[in-house]
Amino acid sequence: MIDALRRHKPIADSDLGHAPRIADEGDGVVRVSLASLLDLRHCSLGLDLRPHRVLASTSGSYISPFKGRGMEFDEVRPYMQGDDVRTIDWRVTARSGRPHTKLFREERKRAVLLWVDLRAPMFFGIRGAFKSVRAAQAAAILGWRTLDLGDRLGALIFDEARHDELRPRRGQPPFLHLLRRLTGHPAWQRADRQLDEAASSQSLNQSLLRLRRVAQPGGLVVLLSDFTGFDGQAAAHLAQLSRHNDMVFVGINDPMESELPPAGSYRVSDGRTFVDVDSADPVRRAQYRQRFAEHRAGIEDFCRGHGVTFLPLSTGDDPFTALQRKLGVRR
Repeated sequence: MIDALRRHKPIADSDLGHAPRIADEGDGVVRVSLASLLDLRHCSLGLDLRPHRVLASTSGSYISPFKGRGMEFDEVRPYMQGDDVRTIDWRVTARSGRPHTKLFREERKRAVLLWVDLRAPMFFGIRGAFKSVRAAQAAAILGWRTLDLGDRLGALIFDEARHDELRPRRGQPPFLHLLRRLTGHPAWQRADRQLDEAASSQSLNQSLLRLRRVAQPGGLVVLLSDFTGFDGQAAAHLAQLSRHNDMVFVGINDPMESELPPAGSYRVSDGRTFVDVDSADPVRRAQYRQRFAEHRAGIEDFCRGHGVTFLPLSTGDDPFTALQRKLGVRR
């Protein structure tokens, strides 16, 4: 948890995002409960998750259902003259000694995958709530909307030590199970752990590799993260995903990450060690601002180059308002 003490002038707890004195009030600020995510159901009403690019028509719930085949494997039968050679099932062909082809059925509902980052950098917040809390709240809102639309919902929830993978399933029971896994993830109990940049970056790329294996062509992939450790390897994984899926980056940041607080001397802690920060130095302020700007620009450039929707979310924002602002509401 963040502990900042200004030496020259006291700062109120409400300004710092301290954990409230009463434990129950910490829900929605430094952690999330299942009950609070269930209460967000009304926030999802009307949120528009339809694709905005029209590529082709299908008989399903969407026009132009996204990228890729938009089809789901059904069965294998012997190859017949005129069949597309690209659909030959080479494993069955090798076992049987006769050419066999795959049959597909049109997929009326798409799969929505939520990639939720709970690494150490996400447990930070000066205004509003921790980044991890905003990620969980936004994931719940999107999950409720997916449930309303009848789509299949899955998730990959991860930190440096654990990856929870839930394959896309339709219906309320699987969604409630997803929320329990999200709120019960061990990362919430390790919120004061120290940042290990190498482990954090490695975990990011491992989770993206898993995401590529789970994501099916034609689906919607929503990534909720501050994208700490976003490097060339991560960009390569995401570029592959963007070829066959619609993608939304929900970039979550705290205002203090983009701009140092007013001029003064601050003591900042990760719960174990303390560092004194002098925010009055103009050179340091400029370097700090530039470092964040370059990080954000790199994410936005990637999104523009690969047709990915970028949705900024501040810890001081209401998650539904931010989602509505970018995705819109279906009337």
